[in-house]
Amino acid sequence: MLGWREYVDGKFGPYVWKTYKEVYDEVLHIGSALRACGAEPGSRIGVYGSNCPQWIMAMEACCAHSLVCVPLNGIPGAGAVNFIIDHAEVDFVFVQDKKVIQLLDPDCKSVQRLKAIVCFASPTDEEKDKANNMGIKLYSWKEFLYMGQEKPSTISPPQAYNICTIMYTSGTTGTPKGVVLTHENITSFVRGVDLFLEQFEEKMTVEDVYLSFLPLAQILERTIEEYFFHKGASVGYYHGDTTALGDDLMELKPTLFAGVPRVFEKIYEGIKKAVEELNPWRRTVFGLLYKYKLGWMNKGYKQCNSSPLADLLAFRKVKTRLGGRIRLIITGSAPLNPKVEEFLRVTSCAFVCQGYGLTETCGATTLAFPDEMCMLGTVGSVSVCNELQLEEVPEMGYNPLGSPPSGEICLRGKTVFTGYYKDPELTRKAIRDGWFHTGDIGEMQPNGVVKIIDRKKNLIKLSQGVYVALEHLENVYGITTIVEDIWVYGNSFKSSLVAVVVPNEEITKKWAYSNGHMASFTQLCSLDQLKKQVLFELKLTAERNKLKGFEHIKGVILEPHPFDMERDLVTASMKKRRNTLLKYYQVDIDEIYRSLGEDKYKI
Repeated sequence: MLGWREYVDGKFGPYVWKTYKEVYDEVLHIGSALRACGAEPGSRIGVYGSNCPQWIMAMEACCAHSLVCVPLNGIPGAGAVNFIIDHAEVDFVFVQDKKVIQLLDPDCKSVQRLKAIVCFASPTDEEKDKANNMGIKLYSWKEFLYMGQEKPSTISPPQAYNICTIMYTSGTTGTPKGVVLTHENITSFVRGVDLFLEQFEEKMTVEDVYLSFLPLAQILERTIEEYFFHKGASVGYYHGDTTALGDDLMELKPTLFAGVPRVFEKIYEGIKKAVEELNPWRRTVFGLLYKYKLGWMNKGYKQCNSSPLADLLAFRKVKTRLGGRIRLIITGSAPLNPKVEEFLRVTSCAFVCQGYGLTETCGATTLAFPDEMCMLGTVGSVSVCNELQLEEVPEMGYNPLGSPPSGEICLRGKTVFTGYYKDPELTRKAIRDGWFHTGDIGEMQPNGVVKIIDRKKNLIKLSQGVYVALEHLENVYGITTIVEDIWVYGNSFKSSLVAVVVPNEEITKKWAYSNGHMASFTQLCSLDQLKKQVLFELKLTAERNKLKGFEHIKGVILEPHPFDMERDLVTASMKKRRNTLLKYYQVDIDEIYRSLGEDKYKI
């Protein structure tokens, strides 16, 4: 059931496993220990740490006794844990060893309400003393297991309407929101996946293996693992370093790989770079085989049958880099560039499916079909558990009765959450007339599948009275070759848009070399000449995509470092936190707006 890599002699070894029976017994003991410590049905139990078997066993112990599992590290920021413990009224916390010190930090005031803390392994003597001084009992995992063995308790299975978990999501603005999901929500999702897969020859079985590295505090990872346990399949956890994920892939050899677009963009960039380094003849052959296989796939042939010869000669090496057994790749959280999706569909020798969903909907509410090339660039059709409608957004020009139909995506059904914890006002705003209003703009394709094209909440009005959809522009400008990432900014008191651009380091260095600049990447990002070059390329992208004049970027800030969670600039699902980005770059933005009057950096 659950696998992990042990650290032996200075390196991580092969995967070792716990069977379903071993996990079941351990879950019973952990649940009994919680009840012995005073936990009652409905008590909130926090889980804080990276993905590992103990995380899952703590979660399943909660389910067995009608306790509410509350992930604590679903959102970035030092104050998030403090806020969640207090807001959710958490009584007990399971915590990864290296995070114990953060939990016992004096700034985390709400930790004083805890009755006990259980470490995934063993706490240090210093941590024990600190906890004792705060009046909190601190247990090792083994101590807690032993307590459960000594004081067994019968399980208290939940009802469908009972709360299963409260998942906190930061969104892009405001305080964290506690999304309340019931046991019916989770089980409906699992059953919905079964019904979805009944349409296809390919099924998930006990032989399937999944590599877990996306945070368990996020709904996509949680529901994938729930489905794997439902099928009796295996889940292996990464060793803690996402930069060395390739090592885990080669060791575990998973059959399913799920990730966010940035993960697949990096895979795409790595493969493209490797192809560019081939000699001209082999590079030409790769290109011809790619076009040949893509042609047959576009004619309706299944991925595995479209060109076995191309797979043998060229693409099996790509599959090998992903472990060698990948059958299905799933991407979510944000739109995947169609160019990247097409490339993976051809070269990975696996199904590639893009889906759409939110924490509020238990993850995927739409999912593309395997081997259907007509769904390229879309998120597929709505699931059997839900209904979807498009609502008019007149200020943005989106009309469900237009051609093609477009509007705000609204959802209802068995997997939609019951509300935001302790926030009835926000719940009323989100759920109106029985429909959950997602804030995402969808376009219904002629074949009945959905394409995500915009974000309602990222709509702003410029001083001349025109509306601008910031996220849409970021998707358009993001395809510019010199752009690694981009944040577009504008406000109602300005007539122009500006942007913070993270340049592509490799392309930037090529530009620097050809223009006689010898400096580090950070130093290059401060050059006026590079800013002018970036603006010029952004302008070309705008013209190619027929953007209106007011949608053109007029000034840029070049940022050598990616937008990251350490600076709180993005959420855990890599969505941009616009308010935080504005505060971080406010001085530079003000300077750009002042300089625009003098036409500096202007094309």
